[in-house]
Amino acid sequence: MINKSDNGERIERIKNELQKAHLDALVCTLPTNVLLLSGYWPVVGSSIAIATSDGRVVVIAPADEQELAELGWAEVDTFQPGSLAQLPDTLKIVQASLTQAVQKLGIERGRVGYEGTDMNQPASYASMHLYSASIPGLINRAMPQATLADATSQIIQLRSAMTPAEVGQMRTACEVAGFAFQLGANQLRPGLRETEVAAAFEASLSIQGVGYKQTQRAGGFAFCMSGPNSALAGRAYARSRSRQLEAGDLVLLHLNSYIDGYWTDITRTYCLGQPTAQQRQMYAAMFEARAAAHAAIRPGVRAATVDKAARDVMVKHGFGENFTHSTGHNVGFAAIGFNGPPRLHPASPDVLEVGMVFNVEPAIYIKGFGGMRHCDVVTVTPEGMELLTPYQSNFEHIVH
Repeated sequence: MINKSDNGERIERIKNELQKAHLDALVCTLPTNVLLLSGYWPVVGSSIAIATSDGRVVVIAPADEQELAELGWAEVDTFQPGSLAQLPDTLKIVQASLTQAVQKLGIERGRVGYEGTDMNQPASYASMHLYSASIPGLINRAMPQATLADATSQIIQLRSAMTPAEVGQMRTACEVAGFAFQLGANQLRPGLRETEVAAAFEASLSIQGVGYKQTQRAGGFAFCMSGPNSALAGRAYARSRSRQLEAGDLVLLHLNSYIDGYWTDITRTYCLGQPTAQQRQMYAAMFEARAAAHAAIRPGVRAATVDKAARDVMVKHGFGENFTHSTGHNVGFAAIGFNGPPRLHPASPDVLEVGMVFNVEPAIYIKGFGGMRHCDVVTVTPEGMELLTPYQSNFEHIVH
């Protein structure tokens, strides 16, 4: 968790963004945005965070999440999500708490921003409450004299770069993922099913993560795609199948993991046995593209320039048509952040800034043969970049 004494920079950024937009307050309900404003990642999704332009933050949380909510930096108000006396109605229950919080903050007649469009939202629990289209009505009933404004652009801007404390959380998240890659890779062998491999990698996330550096919640999703199935990993999602690993296979392992709401996006591709000549050519191109992209990363560089650095290497090696997706995207408050900077895409207008955290994922997919991807998480520093996933990045660690 982020220490309460380390939250000053995030609060200042929120204040500055609201003041620039002439907003008196910002109301967020999506768990990732509640985390952004308060340092608390809601479990079931019914919590609400309110940040004001003078630096106050209030969280309205279910009473049974109070322990987690108080680990953040916000003032915490709680509500009882239900009882045996009546069927639960979250909107009605939370309405009174929201009205009280608005009055306490003195923003009844202010200009208030809210989440006005869709955003990538990782699951915080098996079932989540999302306020969705009911948000404007909920706010209006709590402050009928206020003026509402779509604050999507302000939220995206706040999410685009992390504070030093948040980057620290990402380091921890990537370390926990590293434990999973180490333990999982040691179990690779022919005969295992893809689902068994994925389970081996995924299991250690919570086992190794909870309690590590005061982490409260840890977990995630692992997917294994082997042999010809690995060529399908260029799709918008990964899927483990019942296929058994065979000697000579490329084994692509994709991991999206989290600690306390901060997400990673990491992939490694192993080879079961010594690589063939074609596999070696693919590895050589992929690692050279990775190095070229890393070398291009520094403040002020266009995200499209980083994409081009990696893509040019793939073209040089004859794999340009096999690199079918962008070189990277925003990572941190969600595992996949396509709707906010930085987007390492040929058409991206984004410019890299200190504190941005994203993945770099050069890849090659050859239908019917196999695919490989090496996906790192990096952050932009004043001098260039910091690699947050420095493990299993050469032949010694990927050949089994």
